[in-house]
Amino acid sequence: MDLLAFARGPALAFSLAVFALGTLWRLVHLWRRPRLPDLSPPREGAPPRWRGAVNGVLSGLWPRRAFGQRTALATANGYAFHLGLALIVFGYAPHIAFVQRLTGLAWPALPDPVMYLAAAVTIVSLLLAIAMRIADPVLRLISNADDRISWALTLLPVLTGMAVIGEPSATILARGQVVYGGPLALHLLSLELLLIWFPFGKLMHALLFVFSRGATGIRFSHRGVKL
Repeated sequence: MDLLAFARGPALAFSLAVFALGTLWRLVHLWRRPRLPDLSPPREGAPPRWRGAVNGVLSGLWPRRAFGQRTALATANGYAFHLGLALIVFGYAPHIAFVQRLTGLAWPALPDPVMYLAAAVTIVSLLLAIAMRIADPVLRLISNADDRISWALTLLPVLTGMAVIGEPSATILARGQVVYGGPLALHLLSLELLLIWFPFGKLMHALLFVFSRGATGIRFSHRGVKL
């Protein structure tokens, strides 16, 4: 078994299992944590709990006006990173073909130039994010190994994916065999490392932010706080 076969077979199966079971374990653990009931009556005019949860999630998508200018660069960079990464993962034709082989699901791909631009934006935004974290004394103080590992494991699949691209995606998909076996194996292994780390590091915020902001929205709306 060569490295590519290992990455496509046992390593992929193991990483997907750890990702799924680890994510499920984190969610079940949070769901089973004891909660103190809120015995106070809701404020007059308080919205339903579901609306408070939705308001809590949506209100966190953009900073408060009072902090807008101070956080403008970080906010713009965050949106650039998440949008660029989403385009890479869900818009690149070989990635869609990969998902189709695993799940049977497929959708139209975006043009290759859009993908190249998205990859460049994602890499630049990640480098800018780590530079801001190192340069800012407060961010540097509260950063730990989890932040650095999560950053590196997010950057690696993008860099190794760019190393694989040597031809248009249509040519890659039309060919019956892999030309760049070594680089493709490294790309898959970097993705699998990311999947394994995801449930246990701060990358889990990709799912948990909905629950945490929703819970905050419910508590605030119950007390009559406008978000």
